[in-house]
Amino acid sequence: MNATLSPANSPKVKRKGSVRRPRAPSHLPPLTQETHDAALFSIRNYLKGRTSYDTFPVSFRLIVLDSQLEVRKALQCLLSNGVVSAPLWNSERSCFAGMFTVSDIIHLIQFYYKSSTYDTVAGDVEFFRLESLRDIEKELGVEEPPLLREHPSASLYDAAKLLIQTHARRVPLLDNDSETGHEVIVSVLTQYRLLKFIAINCSKEISQLHLPLRKLNIGTYVVRAPGDPFIEGQDPFYPIATASMSTPVFDVVHMFSERGISAVPIVDEEGIVVNLYETVDVITLVRLGAYQSLDLTVGEALNQRSLDFPGVVICTASDSLGMLMQLIKKRRVHRLVVVEGDEEERKGGKKGRLLGIITLSDVLRYLIGEACIGDNAERFRPPPTEEERQPPQTIEEHS
Repeated sequence: MNATLSPANSPKVKRKGSVRRPRAPSHLPPLTQETHDAALFSIRNYLKGRTSYDTFPVSFRLIVLDSQLEVRKALQCLLSNGVVSAPLWNSERSCFAGMFTVSDIIHLIQFYYKSSTYDTVAGDVEFFRLESLRDIEKELGVEEPPLLREHPSASLYDAAKLLIQTHARRVPLLDNDSETGHEVIVSVLTQYRLLKFIAINCSKEISQLHLPLRKLNIGTYVVRAPGDPFIEGQDPFYPIATASMSTPVFDVVHMFSERGISAVPIVDEEGIVVNLYETVDVITLVRLGAYQSLDLTVGEALNQRSLDFPGVVICTASDSLGMLMQLIKKRRVHRLVVVEGDEEERKGGKKGRLLGIITLSDVLRYLIGEACIGDNAERFRPPPTEEERQPPQTIEEHS
């Protein structure tokens, strides 16, 4: 006979009392200033054993412009290929002639905008040749960019040092043809590519860079303390250049040229960051031939921005360097705007208010050793990490 036990007549089972098992101890060392410094030393040691060749993507294109090319055609070439700079080649001498970057366009616009009419600007800028750009810099009193170069087989550490010492955002990699002896432009090493290479191949060390960005003094921060009132007649965001939606575009162009910067945070009446205006935005106006748009406000000009603009990347001063490097690994980042967060709000600040700005130059300068990291950093000479024993991972993207 089949029978089913019901709750009423089922035998009682004596249950054992639950016992909480002790948590297994963690085998990971605690994150301290010493582990942070040791990670920095390991990253630098890794770069000394790698060359610029190691950073080359699996597939990439290199745009080289003849120095006698017209600026208009050169600009169209850059934008159609999705790049903002290119090496220049002197075809008469068969040698490298420098770099053409958005800074050259900014200087050119500033020079003609101040000294000419709109019609003259449109005519001259359209047919101005690349080889004459250095004359414009002399007229403006702008320091001529150094004729940087590095060999592809040079160590990444030396290439990074060169970028830092010359305040450059990129360095061309040149070799020599074994038969003719002529220079050959192999590629261009940018700050972004170098930092992404570090983020990919030094993941263990990156995870140990736990200290906050403000404590490490990475970036430029406003002098005014969070919670301090705005004083009329004083720049509340000194020394950071800022603008509002009503600022004329040309005023921002002047900031780009005078300060040697490539982006300006756009803030509202309370100092909240609402957008970012970049040199690329000005180049878009030039490409469209809209020189008159320089008299428009920033707000009006931003309406002409491309729909594929990636947006403004923000962070707080309490975020860690490791988090920033992970971000660089995942997406193309050229700068971060630091805003006030919970910590600043507790001190009387306001969430979202501009606090600072961090560029890739700031990050690279710190990683390579231009910043003070701790008194004991040079004592750490850890054994080769797993990443150092393995061949470097390449960046699978067009750069």
